[in-house]
Amino acid sequence: MADWSFLAAALAIGFLGSSHCIGMCGGISGALGLAVPGEKPQWPKLLGYSAGRIASYALMGLLVGSLGAFLAADLAAGLAPLRTVAGVMLIAMALYLADWWRGLVWLERGGAVLWRAVQPLSRHLLPVKSTPQAVALGAVWGWLPCGLVYSALTFALAQGSGQQAALAMIAFGLGTAPAVLASGMAATRLRKIVQKPGVRLSMASLVLVFGVWTLWGTVGHGAHGAHDSHSARSAQEAHSGHDQHATHSGAETREESSTHVHHTSHDSEEADPVPEDAPAEPEEAPAEHEHHHHHH
Repeated sequence: MADWSFLAAALAIGFLGSSHCIGMCGGISGALGLAVPGEKPQWPKLLGYSAGRIASYALMGLLVGSLGAFLAADLAAGLAPLRTVAGVMLIAMALYLADWWRGLVWLERGGAVLWRAVQPLSRHLLPVKSTPQAVALGAVWGWLPCGLVYSALTFALAQGSGQQAALAMIAFGLGTAPAVLASGMAATRLRKIVQKPGVRLSMASLVLVFGVWTLWGTVGHGAHGAHDSHSARSAQEAHSGHDQHATHSGAETREESSTHVHHTSHDSEEADPVPEDAPAEPEEAPAEHEHHHHHH
């Protein structure tokens, strides 16, 4: 079952972090020829591009979520370490959005290795002439190195479920969609808005709140997990003790039953003894009597 609180958080992270998409990659749709300023937007292609990009995010989420499930099963602490990493990454993203610390640039450089392998595929899809082509292009460009995406992926990793992580990345992608869709049409105006210190700081602060919330949930989840583990052990020990008591009682019952049978048998033997020295039947002596009578 979907965890709606995490999906809502992923949606909000995508929306709040999309200022990075506009600020750093503003006009991406225009650069791809999907939305040219002064011309009518090609909505089917724009939506197709976003759908392809979100599909790639979902695939990434499925992969990292499955990895998270494997790691959680292998780790004694379960999901707690993964959620700690997710919280730290969201805080790093907030610092990145506020332009206070740009440590995520190192992750983007790492992702560039994968991007160099994927990027050649996009050359066969330009210029975009159809909606299916736009979907394919979006799917390829979804792998573009982006610190925001990597932060969202660690958030998805901490779900410990491939399905849940895929849903979280879809929610994240939907959160970024408005900024990406608008980037070609109103990139200049949007860029001016999000580059205002107050706006960027507000968005970064909200992402920071999500990071702290994730860490706080990890602490609470860990304590709850420890309590559950202790309760489970106590219940198991109690159950084991009950089984031992039942076994012991059963043995005593069987022993008492055996003793009772033994006593009953013994009493029966005493009540009806077999007569060993039974009186012999009187012997007849007619011959001797007749002989004596005859002598006289």
